Amino acid sequence: MQTFRTGMMFCVVGVALAGCARAPTPVPAQDDAPMADAAAGVTGDAQDASTASDPAVPDMPVIPPIVVPEIVGVTPAQRALEGSMAAILDPVAGISVRPARCDVDGALIDRSGITRIDETGALVRNSDAGIFKLEPDGSGTANFEGGLFTVNADGSGTINGIAEPDGSEAIVRVEADGSGTYNGKSGLIRLDGKGGGTWNGESGLITSNGDGSGSWNGPDGLVRIEADGSGTWNGPHGLITNNGDGTGTIGPPARPVKMPPMPRVAPAGRFPPLQTFAPPGAPCGYVVTLDERVLFDFDKSDIRPDAAQTLDVFATALQAVQHSGMEVRGHTDAKGDDAYNQSLSERRADAVRNALQTRGVAGDIGARGFGESQPVAPNVLDGQDNPGGRQLNRRVEVFIRA
Repeated sequence: MQTFRTGMMFCVVGVALAGCARAPTPVPAQDDAPMADAAAGVTGDAQDASTASDPAVPDMPVIPPIVVPEIVGVTPAQRALEGSMAAILDPVAGISVRPARCDVDGALIDRSGITRIDETGALVRNSDAGIFKLEPDGSGTANFEGGLFTVNADGSGTINGIAEPDGSEAIVRVEADGSGTYNGKSGLIRLDGKGGGTWNGESGLITSNGDGSGSWNGPDGLVRIEADGSGTWNGPHGLITNNGDGTGTIGPPARPVKMPPMPRVAPAGRFPPLQTFAPPGAPCGYVVTLDERVLFDFDKSDIRPDAAQTLDVFATALQAVQHSGMEVRGHTDAKGDDAYNQSLSERRADAVRNALQTRGVAGDIGARGFGESQPVAPNVLDGQDNPGGRQLNRRVEVFIRA
């Protein structure tokens, strides 16, 4: 007997998002035709005669798997941010880094202008590349090329804009557990993060329940599969029922036949977490802040012995950074005499410069004291002393010009 394999649509949303292609034109396959079930009441020679007139049993379609398309996440927005700002050093214990901006004469603008960093490390950047609001943990928002990107520290978030490697747009929602939705050039994909999901695309509507069952309403009809291998196919051959035990029917009228159980539906994938933002440096360089408590005892300008390791790490990082100059800048709080604070800030700046040069940091390194003239936090709050603010003001900064 000859059996005929039906032409069906094989469609998988893959990394390349190549779309769908119909299988090659069906050709007759020399094969033994499945025998009619003995339950039909025909045995022996009579059974052979009856099966000779039965139509061939077509192969049941295999439901394509739901595969998550490649999503570039916040990468385009991150690149836009980096394009408007220079590279940045990774913070280490006792050292923090923030973007630096310079005026038209190349002078450092201290924490002002369109790039702002508050005392928690949160960054706000408004430039031709877009509007970025980033938190120290990498979460934040970006309004970039008309799209809106939101990412949380746990990798969840939303994208409404450029979302695919070829620059096409999509609307994507990702949850921390891998569930979410995608609405883009590949269609509409919904995932529950547990293996279940739906894909409504060019090949039709595909559903995977995550337990081996599912359905496909596509160009070759409606296929339903249960977890035990039973199911139905209502397509070009009429209604085919598979009982999952090696038997089934074709019809109407229903004719019993032998057929293998239907293949289980592959579980759906999960959305990968969105990469968080990495705040980079600013156009004219970056400012590294050294915590006063890491370097000096109170009211002293001699570097503490236990600060050596921090300075070693910092100096090693600086040796790998290309720059056009550095300036060590000392700052104090407003407590005490102005002249004394000015002198203390200068001595501390000199001490840090000497320590970096001793550790092999080459190039032009200046040192300058600003006393209490450039606070980054209030020394007094509501008429009361503000110890936390004064601590932030007591610092040594290294301005590294890119």
